[in-house]
Amino acid sequence: MTDHLSIGETSRTTGVSVDTLRYYERIGLLAGVTRNRGGQRRYGPRQIARLGFIRRAQAMDFSLDEIGKLLALRDADGDVRSDVRALAENKLAAIEARIGALSGLRDELAGLITACRASERDCPIIGRMDNAACGHTAAGEPT
Repeated sequence: MTDHLSIGETSRTTGVSVDTLRYYERIGLLAGVTRNRGGQRRYGPRQIARLGFIRRAQAMDFSLDEIGKLLALRDADGDVRSDVRALAENKLAAIEARIGALSGLRDELAGLITACRASERDCPIIGRMDNAACGHTAAGEPT
């Protein structure tokens, strides 16, 4: 890899789209991008490493705002472990809440599918979405 890559080379190397690279620069996640005499962006090893950090943080479900905070902590002097840990604990709590909600949704859908298989006429799935107390007849079926 050369010292500095064009935006297209950086996109291919990192898997981050050209538009996203520009966006990250615009919102301050990707600083220090230099330009050549023609005004074209040039990405060095520091930016490539930062993009890897961003991608890994996104894979851990951190938002761009949270990633910005993590990057600021990464670049800060001193012991930042408690701040980073607090961000990670908040993310874990949010993930656990989503898992709980998804588990409830899974159980509800599984029950509705079972009820649908047992139903000869009403559609419990559509009935649930309509919040109807008694199922729903498919369009075109006699009531």
